[in-house]
Amino acid sequence: MLRIDVITLFPEALQPALSSSVLGRGRESGLFDIKMLHLRDFATDKHRTVDDTRFGGGGGMVLKPEPLAAALDSLDIDYENIDRDKTRIILTAASGRVWEHDTAVKMSLMERLVVICGHYKGVDERILQLYPIDEISIGDFVLTGGEPAAWVIVDAVVRLIPGVMGNFESAVDDSFTEDQLLGSPDYTRPAEFRGLEVPEELLSGNHVEIRKYRRRMAIAKTYRNRPEILEDVDLSKEEIEFLKKIEKSK
Repeated sequence: MLRIDVITLFPEALQPALSSSVLGRGRESGLFDIKMLHLRDFATDKHRTVDDTRFGGGGGMVLKPEPLAAALDSLDIDYENIDRDKTRIILTAASGRVWEHDTAVKMSLMERLVVICGHYKGVDERILQLYPIDEISIGDFVLTGGEPAAWVIVDAVVRLIPGVMGNFESAVDDSFTEDQLLGSPDYTRPAEFRGLEVPEELLSGNHVEIRKYRRRMAIAKTYRNRPEILEDVDLSKEEIEFLKKIEKSK
């Protein structure tokens, strides 16, 4: 079972999100476990101070090393002999490596995941030198705090644990799961809506044709929305011809 520890300044902001809907049911079923560590609980002064001004001047505050180190040390993890195939420590940071679906898949197979919610200008650099921390960004933008990013990361990971989703096939068949293509368009009842009909391939009952159709439509959507992804996708000759037709029709 995957255990997740989230180190945060605002556990009250994260708790409802991580306890509702699919995540809440999976947690209650014992498919994974999440524990919150309030960073201020590890401060030692009467004001529970966790941040301070930057050496060298400049605006913004930095998370102090002492409380964060104490929070990490409170976990039963041997950081010097850590097995990174089983345990990962993540810091949410705008300057980090961009989070990807492949990373979520790898994390879902772990035994332990620690997520540190970054804040202010970041953390004292010595924390990154002392602990095996991966800095992760969920996109090229800046948030007021790391809690929303932590929620995104945890959600992306735990939904891939068998049993968390009501239909596990739904989780493994989503965007970014086949050659990193975006997901194909989906339809449901009614078969006709305001003059628009569901594609015949999806109504045929022929699973081979349905799979081919979805693959083509995934290629088309990826070309429209994230064309750079196609550079790393292995396309068949037939699919290359299909892509050329799309390019010509622009």
